Amino acid sequence: MTKKIEAIIREEALNDVMDALRAVGIMGMNVIEVRGHGRQGGIELSWRGTTYHMDLLPKVQVNIVLSDHNVERTIETIIGAARTGKEGDGLIFIYPVDDVVRIRTGERGRDALMYPDDIDTRRPAKNGR
Repeated sequence: MTKKIEAIIREEALNDVMDALRAVGIMGMNVIEVRGHGRQGGIELSWRGTTYHMDLLPKVQVNIVLSDHNVERTIETIIGAARTGKEGDGLIFIYPVDDVVRIRTGERGRDALMYPDDIDTRRPAKNGR
C-alpha cells in the first residue's frame, strides 16, 4: 500500500532535491537536520595550522510517505538531484508503512496521503513515468 522513503543527503543538496520532488508531484515531506557519517568516517579539517577530525558531519534527512507505485520514480528523482559522485552523497532507506491517518479528517490509507496536484493526481509523462 504505502512506503516511507528516508533520504539522508548533503545539506547543500536540499533545495535541489525539494525542487525536483515538487516538479514530479511530491507535495508532502518532512525535513530534519541530522549528523552522521558513513564509509568515509568523517573528515579532516585544518584551521589556523591545527588539524582536527570531525566524526559527525551535518546532513539532512528527508522523509516522504507515498504509494508503492511512486517509490521508484521518487528514488530516481532524489538520486538525480542529490548525486555529486563524491563520498558523502547520502543514502536512501525504504520502509513499509502499515497505515496512515490524517488527524484532521480521520481519512486513512491512500486518501490520507492525497494532496491537490500531487504525484497520484497528475497524468503520467509520455515516457510512462
